Amino acid sequence: MTERYAVEGLFGTGCSEFVEHVPHCVEIGMRCTYVGPRTATMVVPYRDDFVGDPGRGVVFGGVVTTLLDQAGGAATLCSLEEIVTIATIDLRVDYLRAATPGRDLYGLAECYKRTRSVAFVRGKAWDESEDDPFASFIATYMLGSSVGEHPLQRLAQQQAGGGGGRA
Repeated sequence: MTERYAVEGLFGTGCSEFVEHVPHCVEIGMRCTYVGPRTATMVVPYRDDFVGDPGRGVVFGGVVTTLLDQAGGAATLCSLEEIVTIATIDLRVDYLRAATPGRDLYGLAECYKRTRSVAFVRGKAWDESEDDPFASFIATYMLGSSVGEHPLQRLAQQQAGGGGGRA
């Protein structure tokens, strides 16, 4: 049986819809570079005002956490047959090394398991090479966390009804 995904019409590259409804993500310049079945990749361009350790030039951990949490939430949305609101239950970041100063930060997330009410996600963050991550993470997200329409609901319905997925 082929799995059906509610946001399948948005799969591909350059998916601004996954960040543009979150003011904090817009403020830090986060971009979604790819979404697909159960997966999402995001990037935060380097900015001097993100540096949390001026002596070493290392980016503040809150920027990394935001990057990974947004990627994890997007991967969760990309695993659903029907869009529901989600909320982060738990997120653990393990820093493997310091991120290289002056480099853009990338985050990749994969939703590897879902129950009726919880999604389980894992992933990593890197700067120079995806094969050399500076952090790994695991997270859980509550499904159906609130009443109301998710910001992507209408867009996903339009894409499904009117055709036109992404390349």
